Amino acid sequence: MTNVPQAPSHAGTQTLGFLLLDSFTLISLASAIEPLRMANQLAGRELYRWFTLSPDGAPVRASDGLLVTADVATNIPLAMDMVIVCGGVGPGQSVRREHLAWLQGQARQSRRLGAICTGSWALAKAGLLDGYETSIHWECMAAMSEAFPRVPLSTRLYCIDRDRATASGGTAPLDMMLNLIGRDHGRELAAGISEMFIYERMRSEHDHQRIPLRHVLGTNQPKLLEIVALMEANLEEPICLDELAEYVDLSRRQLERLFERYLHCSPSRYYLKLRLTRARQLLKQTSLSIIDVASACGFVSTPHFSKCYREFFGVPPRDERRGIAPSPTGRVDEDLAMPLSGGMMPLAAQPPVSSAVLALAKAQGEPTYASVRLQPPR
Repeated sequence: MTNVPQAPSHAGTQTLGFLLLDSFTLISLASAIEPLRMANQLAGRELYRWFTLSPDGAPVRASDGLLVTADVATNIPLAMDMVIVCGGVGPGQSVRREHLAWLQGQARQSRRLGAICTGSWALAKAGLLDGYETSIHWECMAAMSEAFPRVPLSTRLYCIDRDRATASGGTAPLDMMLNLIGRDHGRELAAGISEMFIYERMRSEHDHQRIPLRHVLGTNQPKLLEIVALMEANLEEPICLDELAEYVDLSRRQLERLFERYLHCSPSRYYLKLRLTRARQLLKQTSLSIIDVASACGFVSTPHFSKCYREFFGVPPRDERRGIAPSPTGRVDEDLAMPLSGGMMPLAAQPPVSSAVLALAKAQGEPTYASVRLQPPR
């Protein structure tokens, strides 16, 4: 087999390793890698390179049955800036002892660590998420909370907390990677990637997973599920709590107890959350005026709507629509990259060629090649 020489990296090129767990979800892996490929294409140079890894370098089967060949075994030293664990079905069974030992070793080398879909389970089991706000697919939240009580779980689509970045699954890794790329190289590049993927809106860290209530409650509380369904169907003209209770043949006090016990809030608070969440969607996805949004979500006055919105989301509706958010935390510290040890390495131990090199070479014929002008490095 011909050994293809590793293309020299430009200053600031970041290398990411994707650790594949058995039954990982292919859509999450693609959602994480494709933004990196497009960042290189639009920038016209290698901003990122990536490798897929498995403990022995053997292929790993995805949840859809496809077999994905790993680029490299985890025992081969690579100069990586970040390691991302790719999980999927049954993380409790797919995380092995060698995964945990290797991840702990990466943490000792000050690597940034991340996870997509259910990959957070592996980081948590390795003790690497204690005290870090963490996202995981909603199907695993209850089990994860019970298994790792020191890991603060969030319903957000993704969380970036210091040197940890976790995304829930599906297409959420795309949003997380766009956020990270925007921090590294500016929002213009992230927006360009989004346009190339015909991705209508880059979701922020403040967007949450919509967790089906049936998953939270099971089927043991049919009356509570019915009440919530009534609330969701009547956001523009809210139903009073006494009427809701009457619909399901409960007293108001029984209704309040149900919400406090299973949803940990009052019925009025839960109803308000539904209305404000709907308002946020309308502000971000439509051109309705703030007055019309308030009316569509059951608020009789705009000042009251603005007050409730600010208290719940931390920003007034006007700023939400304008996209005003905390500024990015800055560029990634390139000192986190670890050099390869030793000088010349034997041929068998040469690092593999990143698919980023081949993808970038192919992209040079694309009309979008180097179509985004980047600001010079600070």
